[in-house]
Amino acid sequence: MAVVNVLYDVGARDENPEKTGFAHLFEHLMFGGSVNIPVYDEPLQQAGGENNAYTTNDLTNYYCQLPAENIETAFWLESDRMLSLAFGKKSLDVQRKVVCEEFKEHYINKPYGDVWHKLRELIYTVHPYRWMTIGKELSHVENATLEDVKAFFLKHYTPANAILVVAGNIGTDQVRALAEKWFGPIPAGSKYERNLPAEPKQLAPRSSEVRAKVPLDALYKCWHIYSRTDMRYYVADLITEILGGGGSSRLYQALVKEKQLFSNIECYHLGSTDAGLLTIEGKLVKGISMADAEKALNEELVRLQQDGISQRELDKVKNKTESMIAFEDMSVMSRASSIAMYELLGDADLINKELQRYQDVTAARVQEECKIIFDPNNCNTLYYYSDN
Repeated sequence: MAVVNVLYDVGARDENPEKTGFAHLFEHLMFGGSVNIPVYDEPLQQAGGENNAYTTNDLTNYYCQLPAENIETAFWLESDRMLSLAFGKKSLDVQRKVVCEEFKEHYINKPYGDVWHKLRELIYTVHPYRWMTIGKELSHVENATLEDVKAFFLKHYTPANAILVVAGNIGTDQVRALAEKWFGPIPAGSKYERNLPAEPKQLAPRSSEVRAKVPLDALYKCWHIYSRTDMRYYVADLITEILGGGGSSRLYQALVKEKQLFSNIECYHLGSTDAGLLTIEGKLVKGISMADAEKALNEELVRLQQDGISQRELDKVKNKTESMIAFEDMSVMSRASSIAMYELLGDADLINKELQRYQDVTAARVQEECKIIFDPNNCNTLYYYSDN
């Protein structure tokens, strides 16, 4: 098998604040057919392949997996839609309807579906992470015109703004020849230069309340952390494992198992390219007050700041991280995706360096970063109350 992965350096952060949701809308439009290939999926399926895509606030990634002997089909498909996507009113109407239904289903009608809309608006004041990939408002996608969509495509979907990764049972010379044949004739376009406002340091705690028809009260807390290329990112990543990495993690053991304040609790970060967020979210056990749950959570964070962690606990989360990295790289599809992402960050060879960066983290660094990250002035809290 082989994988052809095309990553475009465009995400929701690159949208006009008055016209959000376009990067995600494009993920759908790119499967609507190109000038020479009316139905994208058919030739790929005939070649024994499968495909998919995903959009984040930072990037849009498309990938095809198929038998290596049929790899030229993937080059043909990817290059044709980069060269000449079939812009038509019908295609736009169909995909716009799909995206609008997705918006309603997952973010309006679903319990807790609006959480990240509310959190991003609370946390970010100037950076475009303040809206989600799906878009800030349903009306932005509903009102998208053919002209808007064409302008977005011509600005971002060019060879100069794309990264091509091929992985699997295929040689470099063959890949070069196919890349030259299928992508060489496409005008390079100009590289989109990103100039986004940096989010200023948060100097005071922020909080917000929501009441909705949901089954249980929920507590969400977010703290600003570092960009993906900052060495402190690796420390923050391990902190999320220490606090919320499964049933043996600190928060689960203390707040779910022992004190039975939460029915479940998680700690994670979003892995964003620009300065991101570390989040703790939990659903409260019925009858537990929000004040008691929050107090117990804060006590666990203070304990980590004051007492730090043992070498054994640190080794445990490092081992878990190492196995996750190893298992991810076993799949040729995720390997291609990882290499593309690391190249976007500036160094494809990061795929070989990541593990060492985690190994270099010390218990003292973890304690030090906990004191910085979990500063009350860096905290954003959403109290989500059940109105049932």
